[in-house]
Amino acid sequence: MATGTLISEEEYLHTSYEPDCEYEDGVLIERNVGTKKHGWLQTALSAYFFPRRHSWKICPYSDTRVKVRPGKYLLPDLCLLQAPDPDPGADIITTVPFVWIEILSPDDRYSRVMKKVKDVLAMGCPYVWVIDPKTLESHLHTAQGAVALIDGTLRIPGTKIVVPLKKVLED
Repeated sequence: MATGTLISEEEYLHTSYEPDCEYEDGVLIERNVGTKKHGWLQTALSAYFFPRRHSWKICPYSDTRVKVRPGKYLLPDLCLLQAPDPDPGADIITTVPFVWIEILSPDDRYSRVMKKVKDVLAMGCPYVWVIDPKTLESHLHTAQGAVALIDGTLRIPGTKIVVPLKKVLED
């Protein structure tokens, strides 16, 4: 949901919000707050990616502002950059993530999630993984379309990245 007050991009970038907001052309966009299942899955995935970052040649980030285009910033639940991170000292991500992960919240609307998926794909991100934390149903979106991950395992072609959701949650 957008708020009514317009603010500058500079003000957005130098202000902390609780919870953090996304931003588009002067408008703050509130994010739906996740549930315990959402938070648990986000933490488990982060913990799964982090020790594999060197062998998978990735830099995992959670809840970090990503510049999609001038005047537009989105917040993935998690994203993976290809290593090495081109700007490790930056406060925001300005390079296109390799994998973007959205974990659904109960108040998420399908149309809003799909708009975000389209925006992320349009910026050049090759893989957007959308996960329902209640059911673990998930879809992998690419420029070619979306596929349901029937076995609940994310596999990124041409990489070592394999993420079996059920195993991640069991560990």
